[in-house]
Amino acid sequence: MNTKEHIGLCEQYSARNYLPLPIVLSKGNGIWVEDVEGRRYLDMLSSYSALNQGHRHPKILAALREQTDRLCLTSRAFHHDTFGPFCKALTKACGFEQALPMNTGVEAVETAVKAARRWGYRVKGVEPDKAEIVVCSGNFHGRTTAVVSFSTERLYRDGFGPYMPGFSVIPYNDLAALESAIGKNTVAFLVEPIQGEAGINVPAAGYVAGAKAVCKKHNVLFMLDEIQTGLGRTGKLFCYEYENAKPDVLIVGKALGGGCFPVSAMLSSKAVMDAAFEPGNHGSTFGGNPLACAVGIAALEVIAEERLVENSFRMGEYLRSELAKLNSKHVAEIRGKGLLNGVEIRKESGPARPFCEKLAELGILAKETHGTVIRLAPPLIITKEEMGWAIERIAQVLR
Repeated sequence: MNTKEHIGLCEQYSARNYLPLPIVLSKGNGIWVEDVEGRRYLDMLSSYSALNQGHRHPKILAALREQTDRLCLTSRAFHHDTFGPFCKALTKACGFEQALPMNTGVEAVETAVKAARRWGYRVKGVEPDKAEIVVCSGNFHGRTTAVVSFSTERLYRDGFGPYMPGFSVIPYNDLAALESAIGKNTVAFLVEPIQGEAGINVPAAGYVAGAKAVCKKHNVLFMLDEIQTGLGRTGKLFCYEYENAKPDVLIVGKALGGGCFPVSAMLSSKAVMDAAFEPGNHGSTFGGNPLACAVGIAALEVIAEERLVENSFRMGEYLRSELAKLNSKHVAEIRGKGLLNGVEIRKESGPARPFCEKLAELGILAKETHGTVIRLAPPLIITKEEMGWAIERIAQVLR
């Protein structure tokens, strides 16, 4: 079937909850993908940071195949021989005492929300059912009913009420607002170190460290959602490392699955985990399954062995420095860290989508976010030569 026929099937048989570019991909390898007509593209989206290691990384696929030949699923009703090694590898790599593996990013966020509430009741002494979590406007932590309850994006909320109570929304990048929002029932502050879906919003220097200090002052859990920013995407293993602001709770996902399997986790101290969870009060049939654990171990090893964090930092500096030379009348701002970058298009130049459509014609797959921002976030394996090839075409479109 050709592109038109495939899209026709989607329109007939699938709910219309996405508006993808009119391209139907059929193959992928490394940083490159190919559509059903054989056209080749450089992937500058990386499935929103799930493909940090690139498409179909051989080591990750080998781990998946080997595990499928042995054992695929047990549920957590039984132990399996990959779970312990995965939890050890994950906690050691991230610098935390314990992990609670889940599947999707939003499941890990929900896990962290539950943990913060129960910790608040059992440790901080908050009155039952009064716990409050502070979040930021412009946040994106997923689309479950609980998470959209504290979203400020109208599209994510409209028609999905009633909304869950227990959340207080403050402006992003505003430490004074955080200080003012914390009360006796506040148990946690949940925040992204860079807001991805809101337009690659990079806060002022010192914001993340300042937020941690405010949380510590008031005995509030500092919870960082690094699902998109983590595992090398921003030029550090985790974005908080730029300010040495290790959180009480770290939420990871996307690239933990190596671009081929859903894997996520909440990480924290044993004290927080023990306060929040006991056998039977939280779980997932597929969370921590053998396939996910095997893939997760390999995904972490690839990041370390191939020095993808360092490459992300270098290639991000190269990309931003070259784009800054353009002086394009269409560009309002270029911002980002590592290989998580946004090019904001001036309002008078219209929305970002036509720019993304033109990039696709030149062999670059990028996607608009927040209407006016082009997200540029290739796999972390990209070379300088490949980045140069991409920059030439991005420059052509932005001019």
